[in-house]
Amino acid sequence: MGLGLLVACGPKVAHPVGEPFDPYEERNRKVHERSKKIDKTIIRPVAIAYSETMPDDIEILVGRFSDNLSLPQSVVNNTLRGNMKGATEDLYRFVVNSTIGLGGFFDPATELNMPASSEADFGMVLHAWGVPQGAYLELPILGPSTERDAAGRIVDLFTDPLSYVLASPESYIPTAASVSSRISDRGRYAETVDSILYDSADSYAQARSIYLQNRAFELGGGSSDAYLDPYDSPYEDPYDE
Repeated sequence: MGLGLLVACGPKVAHPVGEPFDPYEERNRKVHERSKKIDKTIIRPVAIAYSETMPDDIEILVGRFSDNLSLPQSVVNNTLRGNMKGATEDLYRFVVNSTIGLGGFFDPATELNMPASSEADFGMVLHAWGVPQGAYLELPILGPSTERDAAGRIVDLFTDPLSYVLASPESYIPTAASVSSRISDRGRYAETVDSILYDSADSYAQARSIYLQNRAFELGGGSSDAYLDPYDSPYEDPYDE
């Protein structure tokens, strides 16, 4: 597979056991600092203003709407990685919340004891297919990633069923909802995110640690991609409610 070859062709640089594979650290740190400047001057002020002016109930509704619109793509990715249970659960949630829940603004699926979405992305599909994680990457604005997950992000741009079902301009609604939800999260969790980006001695290393630990957990923990945190400190995912 082309994507597998892309990831597999990454640098074969030896690194100490138990530490992140980060051969691009010098470049990653530069990207990290540029992203911090953009966050501080643009994203953070907008997110805080949005969160302070928007009623909490509206923020919750927008978040639910965005989560619901992400379910069809999660169904596709869970199917591709062989998680038919997760795909079925996500499909049921989407149908129930899109109908009874008025497009996803409400969450009757949870009240009916339907499991929460497994939120599968194509990076998880590549992991299930045996594609190695590759080197750690810091993406402009988007933040922490890996070679495998970066490749997965690209594929995810083209595998959302809603983008093929909805006509323009309605096809842009899922993207707009996702952006609004992320801005809301940045404002709601400003204190936690700020402590990582602006109050820590090494925000790059801390963000990298949080991402890799959280990603290993999402992939099932104990996988070959997991690593021992060199700082030996547990950090919460700032975007985990």
